[in-house]
Formats: sequence, structure tokens, C-alpha cells
Amino acid sequence: MKNFIIAIIAALFILTVSSVFVIYEGQRGIVFQFSKIKRDSVTDEMMVFEPGLHFKWPLVETVKKLDARIQTLDEPADRFVTAEKKDLIVDSFAKWRIVDFSTYYLRTSGSVDNARALLKQKINNGLRTEFGNRTIKEIVSGDRSAIMSKALESAASSREDLGIEVVDVRIKAINLPTEISQSIYERMRAERTAVAKEHRSQGQEQAEIIRATIDAKVTIMLAEAQKNAFTVRGEGDARAAKVYADAYSKDAEFYSFYRSLEAYENSFSSKNDIMVVKPDSEFFRFLKDGSQAKK
Repeated sequence: MKNFIIAIIAALFILTVSSVFVIYEGQRGIVFQFSKIKRDSVTDEMMVFEPGLHFKWPLVETVKKLDARIQTLDEPADRFVTAEKKDLIVDSFAKWRIVDFSTYYLRTSGSVDNARALLKQKINNGLRTEFGNRTIKEIVSGDRSAIMSKALESAASSREDLGIEVVDVRIKAINLPTEISQSIYERMRAERTAVAKEHRSQGQEQAEIIRATIDAKVTIMLAEAQKNAFTVRGEGDARAAKVYADAYSKDAEFYSFYRSLEAYENSFSSKNDIMVVKPDSEFFRFLKDGSQAKK
């Protein structure tokens, strides 16, 4: 008997716990009765439970919770065509939230992936229209804010269609396709290379002009220096000749004797020197005169 009472109490406790459910802040709840959505008996509308503590029939009703917070739709970049039939790769994102949970569940079956797919289609349609009405120059020059505003207005219909409010639409980046970007980079590189070659050739030309000018100046300076050296050397030789001439004119005999001594010294500076001359040569004039004077 005691065990039976305990079993009854445990069963009542389990039933009580399973009949209570909590909807947290930032969530909304939908109750299903045997896989059918629970509706209001008066209005026959889907019942959406607000945050708080609620009750349901255990084992008969189940609860599905939906996120009521602002969510982010950030999908991979898409390709759009401009008014001049040029492709652009646009990376964008959107902020959205559920405002009509009944419509949201009926349109998406409560699946976030389905909601994102449908919402992305609506936002991309708006962006595609705006990009298709503008050229690349207009898009780059400052129409991005207008494009985002128009896309946000275009996505406003999702409130009635999907029960979703699009809070904001933003464009993160606008790029050219890889193949077009590569060709543009190659063309820019070729243009820069041509400009660099032109500057380099001009620099080489200026270097040659400067080098030729400096070489000419150096040649002129060397010629003038050599000219001045010859002039100074000539003047020095002239003065030396004059000094020799003046000295010779004062005592010609002594000068001849002195020069002969220098010649003897230079001629017999080494013991291995050999000279073959006649004894009566003029070279030994002072030696002969000296020997005669001694006799």
C-alpha cells in the first residue's frame, strides 16, 4: 500500500512538472495539440505565449519556442549586374526579427533556415533592382546609402509576407569579379611599368647629360692645370737657365771645372764602371791640366 501511494505521488509530480513550461525573455512559444497548432477558442487564431510561466496538458500538448530577438542575416556575397551590364560582387548583411509569430510559423514552418532563405531572396531582389538602375561610377561615388535605404524599403513587404521586420540592411563591400579585377590589375601594372620605364629613361638621359658636362669640365680643368704647370715649369726652367747663365758669366773657368767634377762623380760612382776613351780626350782636360801644373 505504501509503495502504491509513493508511485501515485511520483506520477502526480511528473504530470505536474510536464504540464508547466517557461518562456524566457526574448522568446515566444507555440503549443501543439497532437501535432496541430493550438488556437484561441474565441478568435480561432494561433495562440502565441509571451515570456513567463504557462501550463499545458501533459503528454498531449508540446511547446515550440521561437527566438524573438534581433537576428543577423549574413550570407556569402552575391553577384549583381549594373546599368551598364557590368558584374559586381556585393557583400551585405541584414538585421531582422519576428514580429508576427503566427504568420512566421505558417510561412516558414518555424525553421530559421527557411526564414533566412526567403528573407535573403527579398533583400537581394531589392538590391538587384537598385544596382541595375545605377552605373559603377554612381555606386562608387556615394549612392551606397541610397541603395541601402531603397533595399530596406523593398524588404518592408516581408512583414506581411513572412511576419518578419527587417530592421536594417547594410552593404559591407563592393568588389569586381576576380577575372575582371585581375585584368584591371594587369592593366594598371602595365601602365605603371610604362611610366616607370619612361621616368627611368629620362633619369638615364639626365645622368648622361650631367656626366658629359662634368667630364667636359674635368677635361677643361685638367687642360688648364697642365697649361699652368707647363707655364710654371717653363718659367722655372728659364729662371734656372738664367741663374746658370749668370753664374757661368761670373767665372766661366770655375763653372767648367765644377761641371767636370760632377761628370767625374757621376761617371765613376760604381767600382764596376768602365769607360773607354782616349787619354787625350777633352773629358780629362782638368785632370791633365792638374798633372801638368804639379810638374
